[in-house]
Amino acid sequence: MLEFLTLLAREAAPVEFERPLLAARQAGAPPAELASLEEIKIAALRVRELLERRRRREEELSALYDTAGDLAGLRDLDAVLRAIVHRARTLLGADVSYLTLEDPERGDTYMRITDGSVAASFQTLRLPAGAGLGGLVAVSGTPYVTAHYGKDPRFRHTAEIDSGVRDEGLVAILGVPLLLGPAVIGVLFAANRTERPFAREEVALLGSLAAHAAVAIDTARLLTETQAALAELSEANGVIQAHSASVERAAAAHDRMTALVLRGGGVEDVAADLVDVLGGALIVLDAQGRTLATAKSASWPSSGGMPTLETAEVASAVAASRAEGHSVARGDAYVAAVAAGADNLGALVFHPSHRLEGADQRILERAAQITALLLLFRRTVAEAEGQVRGELLDDLISVPLRDEEGLRSRAERLGVSLDEPHVLVAVAGELRQRALSWARTFAAARGGLAAGRDGRIALLLPGSDPAGCARTVAKEMGRTLGRPVTAGAAGPSGSPAEVASAFHEADSCATALIALGRTGDGAGHTELGYVGLLLGDRRDVPAFVHAAAGPVIDYDARRGTALLRTLEAYFAAGGSLSRAAESLHVHVNTVTQRLDRISHLLGADWQAPGRALDLQLALRLHRLRGPLSGD
Repeated sequence: MLEFLTLLAREAAPVEFERPLLAARQAGAPPAELASLEEIKIAALRVRELLERRRRREEELSALYDTAGDLAGLRDLDAVLRAIVHRARTLLGADVSYLTLEDPERGDTYMRITDGSVAASFQTLRLPAGAGLGGLVAVSGTPYVTAHYGKDPRFRHTAEIDSGVRDEGLVAILGVPLLLGPAVIGVLFAANRTERPFAREEVALLGSLAAHAAVAIDTARLLTETQAALAELSEANGVIQAHSASVERAAAAHDRMTALVLRGGGVEDVAADLVDVLGGALIVLDAQGRTLATAKSASWPSSGGMPTLETAEVASAVAASRAEGHSVARGDAYVAAVAAGADNLGALVFHPSHRLEGADQRILERAAQITALLLLFRRTVAEAEGQVRGELLDDLISVPLRDEEGLRSRAERLGVSLDEPHVLVAVAGELRQRALSWARTFAAARGGLAAGRDGRIALLLPGSDPAGCARTVAKEMGRTLGRPVTAGAAGPSGSPAEVASAFHEADSCATALIALGRTGDGAGHTELGYVGLLLGDRRDVPAFVHAAAGPVIDYDARRGTALLRTLEAYFAAGGSLSRAAESLHVHVNTVTQRLDRISHLLGADWQAPGRALDLQLALRLHRLRGPLSGD
């Protein structure tokens, strides 16, 4: 009895429990004693088996406890799965253990972790749904075991799977499903290279390890999703904070610029404020591309001039900015359209000292809005002033002229001296309010007046060059309106009383230009000569006669001379002094002296073909209106 207890205490092998019985037989013990020793041996072996089973159970529980600890401190899914697969191999005493996972995209399972494997082809196996032992476990969700896989007809064998199993030398295989609820996400295996069955306890143990593996995979998935969600939330929070900061910065800049305007600031002040906030160099352009204001920040190189963009590039950028509703980048510059509805007022061309982010671009765009409001206000003030100026010009053109001194006083209050030389320009065509607004701005900038009258626009501009003024107005207004503009001019006038007649001459000139097919052109009344008289809609004969020969007519009237008769005789004689003297019954020297006087009155070029023709027609018209002086 004591000897059997000693064997149990030192966990002797089962074969050693036969030794006390053999010794008793050799000693010649009676049959009753031998039978008693046999019973004690059988009881001792049962106790040994029970102790072995409890030891194994303790090992299994310890392994499961360690696995649970691994899951509790899960950091690396691969490390946890390797530990589970390795424990399965150790606890079951298997030659190889491995784990496959489901591939939802391909509809099969693939080898994820192996332990004890030596064949590369086995380690890269993929098991189609229902194929092999593992494929059947994945489809059915129940454990399967075989003592000899190669001879087992229950499984659908494939060449690839059987080849991998042969390369690894596997014979007996046990597979249990990895379950998440009703879904199978993979299979855990234990396999041997010799034929042997797997006990029910081993199936249960591998199933417990598979359950832990499924939990590990699900925990890792949830942890990954949680980390991704936290990362997204953190990123979203950062974006929200950055957006909030940018909105606050843009709002602060907007409030700053608004306060500046309310204090009476102008476009120049807004430009200076913008570069102070953002840093860089700014050019403010009007609708015609002219520079309204420039500003540079303190950080801008003092030696560097103002950067510029090509006119065509600015026009393209403004169009893009208006279409997209925000500023656009052109090289290292940003262009923001200054607009009010469909009305283009200009642009901000900004060269920042650093690349603009979203908030900085919004500040630039708000500066463009403030600039648009300032330009609209400036335009409103200009239009109000233009209305007053227009009323004055309309009164000057009206006939008969009333209260000349009152008109002169009104003009002086507007900074216009009616006693100085002024040119009258008449603009013809389909003209609308935009054209009148442009004319008022153009005239006011030059110290003149503009008004709408009878479908035409009248401008009174300082100067003594009617033709030059007409061409400038036609060109500038046409470019602004985007269509041809025709302008006629006359003058200069030197008093309020001369304004009306000069305008009628300019109007007649514009009508004649259109009749001649010169739409979109500009010319002075004297350039057209008798053609203006023929084609003008007013047929102003006295004005034509006075323009061509007025100084001579007035001289004869004051002095009682015969310069007009001398001109007629000279032209009738084909420019011959002797024949003219003969027809006038005077000496040739007298004709020569009279022609010198005429040159002094009309200018040295009065005999040029164009002027000579106008002068001859004026003499004929003057004779038709009454006898020449001296007749």
